[in-house]
Amino acid sequence: MSTMFSTKGRKGLAAVALVAATSLSLTACGSDDESSSSSSSSSSETASAPKPVASIYSLTGEQTQITLDQGFVDALTQLKLTPGTVGTAKLTEGALIFPITGGNVTVFKPGEVSPYVIGQIQHEGSGLSLAAGGTKVELTNLNVDPGVSRVYGDVVVNGKVAASSAYLFQLDGRTLNPLTTGNGTATLEGTQVKISPVAAPLLNQTFKTDAVKPGLLVGIAKITVNTTPGQ
Repeated sequence: MSTMFSTKGRKGLAAVALVAATSLSLTACGSDDESSSSSSSSSSETASAPKPVASIYSLTGEQTQITLDQGFVDALTQLKLTPGTVGTAKLTEGALIFPITGGNVTVFKPGEVSPYVIGQIQHEGSGLSLAAGGTKVELTNLNVDPGVSRVYGDVVVNGKVAASSAYLFQLDGRTLNPLTTGNGTATLEGTQVKISPVAAPLLNQTFKTDAVKPGLLVGIAKITVNTTPGQ
């Protein structure tokens, strides 16, 4: 588990999976009665092969929103970079919004498996663009991996693919707020999104600068997922 994804963050994602699993009638691995009727050999086998507490097998709908940090906005202004959106993404009132198009999350009991939250949250067909001096960079098809606290995506420069599934952003969940639920959704808000050590030099090289630093705070994430089948 990456140190950039705190225990608090992991618990929050675990809660999302558990809420969704309950709504989808996905249960844990056996009841107390079933456990008592199992043989000692079966118990030993179960202990040696941990099973998930809960899983969301298919994420559908809702969105990831990143409220841009003023420091990031100021840095773009100084670099004369114009932010924009790609595909189905939106930029409104200082926030980027990427529709969730798929993914999955599986949660194990803490201590049995490391990392105990695994999966991905996909945002196909949307992204962020940065443009300056006739050069346009698009960061698209973002894929959040909670197990390693990273966001991957494709990089396109002036219409040509420069990198696929590149490590673009790192996540810091130490500022994560408690999980909220209601109206068939679960929401996690407060995780910091930062420029990764891979993306910083790539952007610097493309825009001929050295001002983009690894760890630069992009903004605060708010992830909202459906917990009701068919939505």
